[in-house]
Amino acid sequence: MTDFVDLVQMQKGQSGVLDAVDGGKGMALKLKALGIRPGSSVTKISGVFGRGPVVLRVSGADVALGFRMAKKIRVRLSADGGGS
Repeated sequence: MTDFVDLVQMQKGQSGVLDAVDGGKGMALKLKALGIRPGSSVTKISGVFGRGPVVLRVSGADVALGFRMAKKIRVRLSADGGGS
């Protein structure tokens, strides 16, 4: 069974592959400029439950996204789950 979650729901240290972005064309272009696109491997570095920025590592770089944007990004968790 494959687990899909948004970036907010991921636990610190969990890894996965970006599956889809539930946002408009502008959001997709901004994410693409940051190297975040479907198929990208991502690891959640930090985040505050229910608010604040979500920091993730993608392509060797740390990227901070706002809570509302992170909530619209769906990730397929790695089989090993990563994380702590």
